[in-house]
Amino acid sequence: MKLLSKDIEKDNCGQVALVPEEPEDMWHTYNLLQVGDSLRASTIRKVQTESSTGSVGSSRVRTTLTICVETIDFDSQACQLRVKGTNIQENEYVKMGAYHTIELELNRKFTLAKKLWDSVVLERIEQACDPAQKADVGAVVMQEGLANIVLVTPAMTLVRGKVEQTIPRKRRGSCAQHDKALDRFYDAVMQGILRHINFEVVKCVLIASPGFVKDQFCTYLFQQAVKTDNKVLLENRSKFMQVHSSSGHKYSLKEVLSDPAVISRLSDTKAAGEVKALEDFYKLLQHEPDRAVYGVSHVERANEAMAIDVLLISDNLFRHEDIATRSRYVKLVDSVKDNGGTVRIFSSLHVSGEQLNQLSGVAGLLRFPIADISEEEEDSSSEED
Repeated sequence: MKLLSKDIEKDNCGQVALVPEEPEDMWHTYNLLQVGDSLRASTIRKVQTESSTGSVGSSRVRTTLTICVETIDFDSQACQLRVKGTNIQENEYVKMGAYHTIELELNRKFTLAKKLWDSVVLERIEQACDPAQKADVGAVVMQEGLANIVLVTPAMTLVRGKVEQTIPRKRRGSCAQHDKALDRFYDAVMQGILRHINFEVVKCVLIASPGFVKDQFCTYLFQQAVKTDNKVLLENRSKFMQVHSSSGHKYSLKEVLSDPAVISRLSDTKAAGEVKALEDFYKLLQHEPDRAVYGVSHVERANEAMAIDVLLISDNLFRHEDIATRSRYVKLVDSVKDNGGTVRIFSSLHVSGEQLNQLSGVAGLLRFPIADISEEEEDSSSEED
């Protein structure tokens, strides 16, 4: 998704202009749209014309319409998005108040205006427009003296950094110059990894090279991490995977990603974090039920006690037509973040999102046990009786 302009006032009303560039962007747009929003986009309209002789004909014309959104239809198989609403801006082909359905198209600009841009929607735009937010996989394709640091998104590969240095050959009886140059090269690659790879987003980092370069680099990397107490590298050590490649050039990435061992490791990177979070929730529910809650009222009660460590919430809930209900979930997300908790927004198109929806769409993993909230509710209701 490309962000063309963003004009949001202090009271959080305003508009953004976006261009969807890949089918997945239609899913992001579906999550941005809400009933009552204003959508301006290019569309095809069937227009009836009457000639001077009185004969009536019809033709299809392309025009730009602004509609007030009433219904939103997303086809998950074809990744197509149709938005129906009434025309709210004068147009030579369409009367004010007339209904029209806009089918959003790839690589065509649309402008979305809202009376209130909440934090969840703004974060969705940030994720959709920042390739690094979607890059589940990082890779370093290297050989002696050359390294390409690459981010792999669902749609493309982005070279974020390139390290090129001259490494002197080993001389008979003296390897000092060669080893020093190699250390300088490895250090430059390490700095590139720390600068360009966001370990909060990336689920796996592939280190690929011909021969033993990858092994030597990984040894150097983690020796330095221990020496400098670099917590980012040490905590994410399990994400690094060594793979053979024929060279250190970018084109070698294709053979790396087609390696069967890599394919099995990356088979579900996009949703791996969500799947693990849901597994952790079910384990807690089984073994420590006082540290797992689900259902919006229970989760809110736990949040009031600042007990939520990880909030699991379905993106389905932010598409609720009732503004007050939608605001309730946004407020919950903001509050958990303010209290230092982690928020994972699940896609309802993924199997983990479907499972979460069966648990009311919202659940929480707690920092500390809380006595059964449902019992508290029963006690308060019996007191009222």
